[in-house]
Amino acid sequence: MTGLQTLFPRSSFVGFDHLFKELEFTAKHAQDHYPPHNIIKAGETDYIIELAIAGFSQDEISVEVKDRTLTVTGEHESKGREFIHRGISTKKFKRTFRLSEHVNVNGADVQDGILAIKLEYLIPENQRPRIIQIGKNEVSKNDTRQQLNEKNT
Repeated sequence: MTGLQTLFPRSSFVGFDHLFKELEFTAKHAQDHYPPHNIIKAGETDYIIELAIAGFSQDEISVEVKDRTLTVTGEHESKGREFIHRGISTKKFKRTFRLSEHVNVNGADVQDGILAIKLEYLIPENQRPRIIQIGKNEVSKNDTRQQLNEKNT
């Protein structure tokens, strides 16, 4: 990954190691094209990843989330058939997707040879926008100025 390191030398950035790791992961997996997939924005916070898994049964597919990485694995079990022509690929695959820290996987379904994985981006309550009332100060228990003013009156 020397191109990225010369363009953005790590010695100039402190605390961005996670960002460099994400970029290296993306570059490493940029040539993964099997199985073909779609990423669909289904709503304001909802996404669907679709993978074309024709030739695989539901039992031959595994979907796992670990350390913000969604991994879809497929391993076809041979049925002992003799093929004259084989145009539908059933080669073993492992497809990975990096997820944002606030993305949850809500389930997966297989229909018509398409594996659909449902994702939702959930912003934690403490990071959501909130309205601040003007003229209504919230007093902290540790606010010594407020406590001193109460004692003086």
